[in-house]
Amino acid sequence: MQRLFTAISMLALTVSCAAHAGDLRPIDDSYTIAQRYNGYKDTYPGLTWPVSEFHGGQTVLFDRLYKTIGNRDLHIDVFLPVPGQARRQGILLVHGGGWRSGSKSHFYALANLLAQKGYAVFLPEYRLSPEAPYPAGLTDINDAIVWAKGHATEFGIPEANLALGGASSGGQMAALLAFTADSGTYKTHASDDTRVNALIDIDGVLDFTTPLALRYENAAGSASVAALWLGGSMEQAPERWREASAAKHVSAQSPPTLIISSGQTRFTAGQDEVMTGLGRFGIRHQFFAFDSAPHDIWLFEPYLSQIVEKMDLFLQPPTDAKDARQ
Repeated sequence: MQRLFTAISMLALTVSCAAHAGDLRPIDDSYTIAQRYNGYKDTYPGLTWPVSEFHGGQTVLFDRLYKTIGNRDLHIDVFLPVPGQARRQGILLVHGGGWRSGSKSHFYALANLLAQKGYAVFLPEYRLSPEAPYPAGLTDINDAIVWAKGHATEFGIPEANLALGGASSGGQMAALLAFTADSGTYKTHASDDTRVNALIDIDGVLDFTTPLALRYENAAGSASVAALWLGGSMEQAPERWREASAAKHVSAQSPPTLIISSGQTRFTAGQDEVMTGLGRFGIRHQFFAFDSAPHDIWLFEPYLSQIVEKMDLFLQPPTDAKDARQ
């Protein structure tokens, strides 16, 4: 299955490049699953590649066009469950890669397992910082949310039943968009409905302004990956760093939130502030942390299957009022 996904991805890339050979754009392809696996395998001896298999009747729609900016097309992949087994819930996942690299294909294993749990899963590409810095990618993801909602009936889910998730920088982006959905920020049109019924942040920074986040995200100053995305270091663009911190936007309209941590606290810096804020508004929230796990927990077993179980449990409707508050 992994080879099939890779072959399809390469074919799509080849066709895209041939169609737009004159429309070159800067790409950072340094972040790959193989590169992370080779870096982790000696430190985490139980680490294994996920094995993905299709269930009979399962459908995957690759590279559906969801947005065009000038000559630039943006695409989305849709993983659908076997008909009759759906839980009538969708989730849109934002890939990671330090805001400058990565690919929607990095979520194929996770999307496949979620689809087999009954979810419609949407994986959008978006503009990365070498091509277009903050806030371009955030606007793209909001447009992908609008597209997914516009096609909800086609994919068998109610428009209101769309969750938003992401990992690493994608988790940071997902949290920021989920918590600003009732504002006009990061939207192509202020009236766009980008509200989601849940947020899942997997190892994504929630507050860039905390000492813990700054120790890492601002370590190289203007050369830091966050600074390259935000258009300057914390010292150069402090308002932008605050604006891009999801914790600063928690409100009574924030969705139920699940934060999954690798156990490396730097990657969920600001989670205490978010959990406290959500609790103050009576919004359901949960935090789970692995012990001694690599950052890229969504790419490998034994973590991947556990993440799917945590997400599935959280996305099911609460059974009573007590559950709804937790």
